[in-house]
Amino acid sequence: MEDPEGGAKPQFDGASAVGRRDGKKSRRRKGKRGGQTRSAAHPASHELSGNAGQSARPIEDAAGNPARKRKRRRRGGQGVAQDGSLQPHAMEQAAAAGHSGRVDGDSVPSRRNRRKHRGKRGLQGRPLAPAKPSLQRESHMEQTARSVEPRETPNGASVIRKGRQDGDVRPGRDGDRQAGEHAWPEELYAALDLGTNNCRLLIAQPTRPGQFRVVDAFSRIVRLGEGLAASGRLSDDAMDRAIEALRICASKLRNREIRRMRLIATEACRQAINGEEFLRRVVAETGLALEIIDRETEARLAVSGCSSLVGRETRSVVLFDIGGGSSEIAVIRIGDNRFSRLANHITHWTSLPVGVVTLSERHGGRDVTPELFEGMVREVEGMLGGFDCPEIEIAQSGDFHLIGTSGTVTTLAGVHLDLPRYDRRKVDGIWLSDGEVSAMQAKLLSWDFASRAANPCIGPDRADLVLAGCAILEAIRRRWPSPRMRVADRGLREGLLTDMMADDGVWRRNRNRRGQRAR
Repeated sequence: MEDPEGGAKPQFDGASAVGRRDGKKSRRRKGKRGGQTRSAAHPASHELSGNAGQSARPIEDAAGNPARKRKRRRRGGQGVAQDGSLQPHAMEQAAAAGHSGRVDGDSVPSRRNRRKHRGKRGLQGRPLAPAKPSLQRESHMEQTARSVEPRETPNGASVIRKGRQDGDVRPGRDGDRQAGEHAWPEELYAALDLGTNNCRLLIAQPTRPGQFRVVDAFSRIVRLGEGLAASGRLSDDAMDRAIEALRICASKLRNREIRRMRLIATEACRQAINGEEFLRRVVAETGLALEIIDRETEARLAVSGCSSLVGRETRSVVLFDIGGGSSEIAVIRIGDNRFSRLANHITHWTSLPVGVVTLSERHGGRDVTPELFEGMVREVEGMLGGFDCPEIEIAQSGDFHLIGTSGTVTTLAGVHLDLPRYDRRKVDGIWLSDGEVSAMQAKLLSWDFASRAANPCIGPDRADLVLAGCAILEAIRRRWPSPRMRVADRGLREGLLTDMMADDGVWRRNRNRRGQRAR
């Protein structure tokens, strides 16, 4: 059946709305208006009660039962044709009631109220059945998000797989929308992080407040900082590998309409003598303009990307990002009043000029003995000794913990779970106890290079880097002992996306667009 104002409506069982807050209010208004009309047209009818919580009960007359007629009109729009004109029996009722062109109980305010709440709730407070969207009206973005999704592989290129992606940090989902909600706007944001070891790209769409859905992703190990510690320059081979990966990123960005993007470069371009020259070459060959961010910005972005993993009960966190050429550490103290951006709670931070690439090049990463591993740990401990940071007081076991966001900690989690292949959905957000981290480090140290390369969560590209990362992690754990550590498969890209979306206020606009109260 069709409603003249609201379109197609489901069949209801006619249950009374008494006791329902929204339905009761709607019924009360209609009863008052109907009572006034009936009193003018039918002097013999009963007067309406003065109690607002009771509905009027008119008596039957020669014209039939008005209450039933109104109920039929509410159900199926009887009395009004689809083109908005009155049917004959409705016109007779309107003339008898003293109205011109308006059916009893269907006043201008009631129609306006129905238009206002169309798509939210039915006239009796019942949820409207969701309409099935046609293929012609379905947007290209919704088709893409439901049919395909990208998945990053350890060795680089993104792979398309069917199904839903848990990616959006908490990456949100289209399937989370309830019936009657407005669709999220098709506003795409992009973030690119060119690091010392990896080139990573994320394209995402904002969903629920504080969340987004990953539309496309790309990651490739380029080792841009290879040989940088010895020569102070980016090698030609390393720059060629990075340019090739950036061309793929540029192609992905051109194929989509991006509302806003931010493309950054980190430690390798900061340290290299020819870093600026390399970025000019990137612009000339790919059209991408990258900016070199400082270490403080890098630390804040890492915190922003992991903010959803810090629970409300947490009072202190040490978050670290073990990169290829540097390692950022942020000490976070949260009081009673928590800011919307976790980065505003950073009290102390530091950036160590050492990462998995630089440390493995200095000490060797293929054949690592326990003595060599301990030497790497002591070097990082010496760097942490210069970090002036007050000790963290732990009041309860849940007040303090570590958060690690890097390939080192995600690799440890994958090996701990004994995954047949790396799966971000199972790794991101997992808790590891202090004993489990120690056991995983000992297991990796006992393996030779071939065994590490054969593990599906490590692979040959990271086999010579993972123990250097474990040495940096061990130095951090000795400085800030914690009973547990949370693993975050997220970082700078997620921080960039979160900050851009928050700056644009997309989540506030989406809340208002869905009819929620703005905060």
